[in-house]
Amino acid sequence: MTMDDFTNLLESSNKFILRRAVERLRDGLFDPLAVHLLTARESQLNELFDKSVQALSHNESPHLCISGAYGQGKSHSLAYIHERALRQGFVTSLINLDPREIPFHDFQRVYRALVGQIRFPGCDDTLAQYWKKWVYEQKTVQENSFELVENIPDSMPHFFKSVLVAIAGENIPLSRKQKELKKNGAFRPREFPWLLANALKGESLPVYRLRHALRYRQVPFYNEASLVCKGWEPYFQAVCGLAEMFQNMGFKGWVLLFDEGESIGQRPVNIRRKSYTILDRFFSSAAALPGLYPIFAFTDEFFMQVRNEDYDRTYTRNGQESLYFEKNYGEFWQHLNLYHLDDLASEDWQNMITKLIYLHSMAYSWKPPVKEISGKMAEVLKETVEQEARLKIKGLVEQLDLDQQRVVLTVH
Repeated sequence: MTMDDFTNLLESSNKFILRRAVERLRDGLFDPLAVHLLTARESQLNELFDKSVQALSHNESPHLCISGAYGQGKSHSLAYIHERALRQGFVTSLINLDPREIPFHDFQRVYRALVGQIRFPGCDDTLAQYWKKWVYEQKTVQENSFELVENIPDSMPHFFKSVLVAIAGENIPLSRKQKELKKNGAFRPREFPWLLANALKGESLPVYRLRHALRYRQVPFYNEASLVCKGWEPYFQAVCGLAEMFQNMGFKGWVLLFDEGESIGQRPVNIRRKSYTILDRFFSSAAALPGLYPIFAFTDEFFMQVRNEDYDRTYTRNGQESLYFEKNYGEFWQHLNLYHLDDLASEDWQNMITKLIYLHSMAYSWKPPVKEISGKMAEVLKETVEQEARLKIKGLVEQLDLDQQRVVLTVH
């Protein structure tokens, strides 16, 4: 972003949004406007992202791993890509992997988090809400030529395909007399939207209640296969199926952003090997994943751990000896699409200082002596040289607060 673009964006933003951005920076938190304004080396991120978008348009399966030490801007970079993806017409989901809350090996919970954090460009609808609205619009425009099932990929697991059809469907019309019959005791139309929306989110629900909803929503094929999802693969397939479905709906695809990917390495080895298997499915170029663009943030230590795993380790089951890991991921992942974050150069920090001064002055309507304050902020950088970038910016904002108070007191 050029300084002209920067100042134009500041002038077009209201004071509340600007002050909120400064206050969040002061607390060491993320703010969408601050991410957009202060991202360093954005041209490199833009180039990486746009290259992957081109790969998606050619039915390739891109991925990106952002690597760096704590505090070097991995989360900031993910937030920047998140907003860029939305502006370019992608559906997005940004989640923090956590060993207890969202462990990567438990992909049902990962799926729930991804769907729970889903964002569509220009609206705040949930997945179920957006899907139902989109189907209604297509039926209105195309009338009899619209085929709902054709827009759901064949790779979509039976369970999720049934739920998607039911969400967009209508209840069987029953007369008052029919509703009073004992055989229709399970007809509870007020319950169906909640039940189906939670099923699409990946929540565990009683199968018999779901069967009633599918039956009365006129899903013709729901009993052709099991409605029970076992293991992690159905949820992984559902993610892939949704990404392709979003393309069918007119979006460019689904960008998945996973922060704190190093948490995968913080679990016991029997859990790590399962997580590596799932990760490898995201990284593998052997099978195309239409519309899917996964982006992970890892520390450098994670890749060191992957390289140092004992890939010769074996276990015995039923008298058969097998390797503990499916493959040597330290070798297979040597050619990942990796973007390594280093600490910002002095020129980058000087640009950051200039932008922060303008942002602070616009937010609080004061005229700072730029040259004098720049020198003080440079001293703050020297004092915080060993700290992470987030804390450095926090210190710079606090210095601006002190200078603002001094200038205001001098004027009055």
